[in-house]
Amino acid sequence: MSEPAYVKIAGDLTRQIRCGDLPPGIQLPSLSEIARRHGVSEIVVRKAMELLQAQGLVRSQPRRGNFVSDRPNLVRVSPERQMETAETTFRHESDTEPHIERLSEDVAATAELAEVFGISVGDSCSHVVTRVSERGRAISISDTYQPAGIVGVGTAVECEERLADRLPTRSHAEWLRTTPGDLVKTIHQKFWNADGRIIMVSDISYPVDRYDAFVFRMAMNRPTNPANPV
Repeated sequence: MSEPAYVKIAGDLTRQIRCGDLPPGIQLPSLSEIARRHGVSEIVVRKAMELLQAQGLVRSQPRRGNFVSDRPNLVRVSPERQMETAETTFRHESDTEPHIERLSEDVAATAELAEVFGISVGDSCSHVVTRVSERGRAISISDTYQPAGIVGVGTAVECEERLADRLPTRSHAEWLRTTPGDLVKTIHQKFWNADGRIIMVSDISYPVDRYDAFVFRMAMNRPTNPANPV
């Protein structure tokens, strides 16, 4: 998916905050100045600021402006994250370059995958394992599956994410180096295309202390008659 302008601006500012170029407490440039630098409208910049505030990186003071939070915390925000590559996302979250490795293979669809994708057991599916580390510490691992002939989520129109604290699978526990019995943060994702077909499922695990909070947003269908809400 292409990256919206407000996500790119928020990512640029996040990187500057994480690396210390914008230290805690400093006031950010005005909305008009940021808009001028990036060649966008103030509406776009305002949306970027709302995203940074949701992530806990920026606080707003009425009639004064926007300031870097005194204690910037990691907050995972969706769906904005789905518009980024893993490389971009983790660069935004750290002042060091993350190490990302991907292992790809073709596998036969299990009964569970066949039911999800609407294919036959044994049909070919792609399986991608993505492992991320930072300063030598494992910070993420995911297993992603797609039916044959579909690559990425460029045709996706809807995404569902389910968050839970769970015991990790063996491979996830080994990568994250968890102690037996320890829980991890898990997200189960499903992506649908315009035909209502699921085109990707992914299971992601993070250390339980990786994020301070998770924020999920969704589009809402507004009722045509406010007096008669659906």
